[in-house]
Order: sequence, then structure tokens, then C-alpha cells
Amino acid sequence: MAATLKLEIVTPEAKTFADDVDMVTLTGIDGEMGIYPDHMPVMTQLVGGEIIARKGGENIFLAVGDGFVQITAQRVAILTDMAIRAENIDEAAAEQAKRTAEARLAQKLGDEEAATVQAALAHAVIQLQVKHRHKK
Repeated sequence: MAATLKLEIVTPEAKTFADDVDMVTLTGIDGEMGIYPDHMPVMTQLVGGEIIARKGGENIFLAVGDGFVQITAQRVAILTDMAIRAENIDEAAAEQAKRTAEARLAQKLGDEEAATVQAALAHAVIQLQVKHRHKK
């Protein structure tokens, strides 16, 4: 039996993904990483974008926000503020969220509110990028 990694992705709302996979590709603060079983231990920041989990010859695509990654020989644990499978992204809702955030940013906002709106805009853009890349 081939070795696998336990991939776990947790957001503030719930554990959004937990499965044994053959490989994980993600973007850390120092660039893109391909993680296989028996990887050396690493802790790094996760950069918002796309995670690809390979399982049994199939790819699973997820849109993710910024966060943290802990890698061990048998496990990849991710704590992030957003994680959505590509097939579950509501394109119309993401487009509306993007338009709403852009309109809010055009207004005079306080620093905290501007940061919240910028994060919402980043989430919407990431979702749209991942959805468009993997439309069937």
C-alpha cells in the first residue's frame, strides 16, 4: 500500500476537509510547495489561492484564504480563514461579493473596516479565479 498524507483543513467555522491524499500542492510565504508523504517537518504561512490535493489519480481543487500550515511526515494541517472546494463555489455569489466589496472600498472607511472589506474582496477574487480555472 502506498504511503499517504492526512490532509486536514480547518476554518473558524468548521473542519472543511479531512482525507488521506497522495500529494498536496499549496503556496506558502516562500512560494509553491509540493508535499509528499515523508516530507520534512515545516511550519509556514499559507498564501491565499489554490490548494490541489491529489488522491488516486484525481485532483481536488480548493480555494483558500491566508493561514498557517504545519507539515509532518504523515500530515498536512492547515488553519485558514476560508476553504471551499472548486465545485462548491457559487460564482454568482462571489461576483456579487466582489462588486459589493469594490463599492465599499470606494467609500471613506476606517482602517479596521477597510481591512475587513479588503479581506472579503480577496476571498471573492480567489474563489472566482479557482472557479474559472476549473469550470467544466
